[in-house]
Amino acid sequence: MFVAGSLSAQAPASNAEREVLAVVNALFDGMRKADSAMIRPLFHQKARLITMDLRSEGRPARIEESMEGFIQSMGRPRTEVFDERISNVKTQIDSSLASVWADYKFYLGTKLSHCGVDHFLLVKESGAWKILELSDTRRTANCE
Repeated sequence: MFVAGSLSAQAPASNAEREVLAVVNALFDGMRKADSAMIRPLFHQKARLITMDLRSEGRPARIEESMEGFIQSMGRPRTEVFDERISNVKTQIDSSLASVWADYKFYLGTKLSHCGVDHFLLVKESGAWKILELSDTRRTANCE
């Protein structure tokens, strides 16, 4: 298991995997610190954010968020820490393309807000891994 903020007890299998997971880790660290300057360089210039919101009755709502809006919102001063904790991480890499799939729980301060699955699609360009797409599901049921 890999937990945001630290490498797991079982070390990643390769340098590429360590590099990819470091980008994911840095995103969650930047969110906790409310530091948009830390978050911005992690994303590809054409990155997309997509959420399947499962919190309402009926069909899941597909929400595509503006990358700039997300980055700015992460940097706004707030009273509670945005703390996203991941587990059950699966990483796949082929050359300059990587995928990270992980369960997550999102806390506002110490209170559980919602949970789901994160999926990161990363590309390596000019020697650096960048998040090209971040997709997630969000639900409030069955989070424990």
